[in-house]
Amino acid sequence: MISDSAANKGNAMKVSKEQMAENRERILDTAAQLFREKGFDGIGVADLMKSAGLTHGGFYGHFASKDDLMAQATERALGKLHTAWAALARDAAHNGKDPLGAVESAYLSARHRDAPGHGCLLAALGSDAARQGPVVRQAVTDGVQKQVDALATLMPGRTKAAKRQRALADYASMVGAMVLARAVDDPDFSDEILQATAAALRVCAPPAA
Repeated sequence: MISDSAANKGNAMKVSKEQMAENRERILDTAAQLFREKGFDGIGVADLMKSAGLTHGGFYGHFASKDDLMAQATERALGKLHTAWAALARDAAHNGKDPLGAVESAYLSARHRDAPGHGCLLAALGSDAARQGPVVRQAVTDGVQKQVDALATLMPGRTKAAKRQRALADYASMVGAMVLARAVDDPDFSDEILQATAAALRVCAPPAA
């Protein structure tokens, strides 16, 4: 028979493990947002933990280093973008609309531009990521490959290579347009950048196979 004290200890350990898992998720979500808003070097561990509602001392119970957190936050942000694209494409197809057009329109929207903390990590941190160490750059590389593969499934083209080429061009165009649209200090010009890119992608013919 299990004593009450042993049962209580077991429950406490279970709650502790559950709380640890919840805290880790909170840190990752907070980091994914704040890194996109402020840059990888724009916020330190102490302030990040404070924003997550946790103490600085608890950080190393979850992550080996800030680079480890940056890599995992990168995976989290790009993973959520991948999931969002899949949902957009699925809903568009279900409603008889163009899945690729739905993804492009959502990406090149004012809503995405105005919420960098919740949008594409590459548009927010592309140049910043290039200055980071191998663990972060590997996470970025893996995430970009996954995004390109997802876009390629939506592309016109007679061969897999043709679809991939078009996907690479589309993704690079969308990310570049978003970077420019956020950089300029003229709302109308910013809108024009997004609209012009969206129009160009719509009329762009697939590359030759």
